[in-house]
Amino acid sequence: MPASTGSRAPSLSVFFPAYNDGGTIAGMVIRAVKIAAELTPDFEIIIVDDGSDDGTAEIADELAHTYPQVRAIHHPRNGDYGASLQTGFRAATKELIFYTDGDGQYDPSELHKLWTWMGPEVDVVNGYKISRSDPLHRIVIGRVYHYFVSILFGLRIRDVDCDYRLMRREIFERIDLEKTSGVICLEMIKKIQDAGFRIVEVPVNHYHRAFGKSQFFNFRRLFRVAFDVAALWFALVVRREHLRRPGRALVPASRRSHRRRSIPPTASIPVLRGRDRLQRVLPGPQGDDHRGPRLHRQQPRAPPRRARRRCPAGRLADSRLRRQSVQHRRRR
Repeated sequence: MPASTGSRAPSLSVFFPAYNDGGTIAGMVIRAVKIAAELTPDFEIIIVDDGSDDGTAEIADELAHTYPQVRAIHHPRNGDYGASLQTGFRAATKELIFYTDGDGQYDPSELHKLWTWMGPEVDVVNGYKISRSDPLHRIVIGRVYHYFVSILFGLRIRDVDCDYRLMRREIFERIDLEKTSGVICLEMIKKIQDAGFRIVEVPVNHYHRAFGKSQFFNFRRLFRVAFDVAALWFALVVRREHLRRPGRALVPASRRSHRRRSIPPTASIPVLRGRDRLQRVLPGPQGDDHRGPRLHRQQPRAPPRRARRRCPAGRLADSRLRRQSVQHRRRR
């Protein structure tokens, strides 16, 4: 169960970035309302319409009129995927934030899997696809991209592009997101990892896209992604700008943030993964000397050996002669 104050369940914000998802957004919102009501009485559903032209905006307004927990936010024009995520994170007001795409390739009902693993020692529950239900060329490009950026940025999770995540709002009180393209997921995971937040990975299902088409896999966007990845690598890996400016944040600090921890940027982040072998992350030592989360305690260092004093050659020879003379005397 997620960490809560006393016996109260934590509040939850759910948001869906949507662009021309008029055929799926209604079903996604209805299922999200149902599962959120089962998990906590205090929740909200946010639809971020990124300048759609297929009727998504009208459907979002109708859902907001039907359900009191739902509200719709409209971009006047398409600002790309990263802009939708930034709007959703800024609009979220609850303790926990869950988001997934509005295209229907993930099931909001599986949120209970992530909710189970959001314990007091976990900051992010990241989903990963059990089996990707996409055309072959998208699967190949996706795996190549994942392995490339994992090596390039030193990421420790198995699926950086699985947009099915449950996170604490206080994360965005410490980090900032600047990218507006699809590489915002890469930027977010890298900054979360370097900030010392702890991650657990949970398997989720991935379904075929029933309506619309992907806006990501075309040559123009792939070229832009390659350029953004290079610029992001220079900023986060070479210059490490996010560690030089720790005061910048995406959202203002909330008074309800009751889990403040002092975790240095260089702390080690344990990431647990696997479908049948998920385990909880053990919290690190607490107190003034807290150095971040660790899975194993450090072994005590052996005491240093005392260095032998080197004597000059003359003294060493004299001492040997003295020992020999003493031995001869004893024999006599």
